[in-house]
Order: sequence, then C-alpha cells, then structure tokens
Amino acid sequence: MAVPARKVSKTRAAMRRAHVAKNAKATTTCPNCGEIIKSHRVCPKCGQYKKVQVLDKDKKEKEVKETKKAEKVEKKEKKTEKKETKKTTKKETKKSEK
Repeated sequence: MAVPARKVSKTRAAMRRAHVAKNAKATTTCPNCGEIIKSHRVCPKCGQYKKVQVLDKDKKEKEVKETKKAEKVEKKEKKTEKKETKKTTKKETKKSEK
C-alpha cells in the first residue's frame, strides 16, 4: 500500500484543490416570458424554444386539471363504497348474531 513520505501541508492541499470549485449553471432568460431557464431548452412556463411555440401549455394545464378532478372523484367514490360495504357487513353480522 502506498504511504506518503511526509505530511501534505494545508497550503499545498488547498493549492491542489483550487480548480475543484463548482461552476455556476448556464442560465438565460426566455425571450417570450422572461422566465430564467437552462440554455438550449424549452421554457417550462410558456413552452417556447427559439421563439417557436413547441408545447401548448394551456391545453396541458387543462388536461392536468381535468385528470386531477377525475382522480379526486374516483377516490371519493371508492371511499363511499368502502363505507357502504362496512355498514352492510356490520348489519349482516348483527343479523347473524340474532
């Protein structure tokens, strides 16, 4: 196993690590809405890339809202079904006990 011949000083270790600093991410502003975005990517807010509409954000937002509403309705229906089945099973057990 390799063993260092002598201790590396704090200064020498710091000089060795001088280039290891993190770089800032390259960001730009969207020319359409002014949102800060990563370079060479579609703007998540307005859906444009190089002044061309790539994503239709309005339709997607509406679809997401509709699916969320549908999921909520389904959850409520499942809960009511569970409650009803619990009530019927309790009634059946009471009848069987009598």
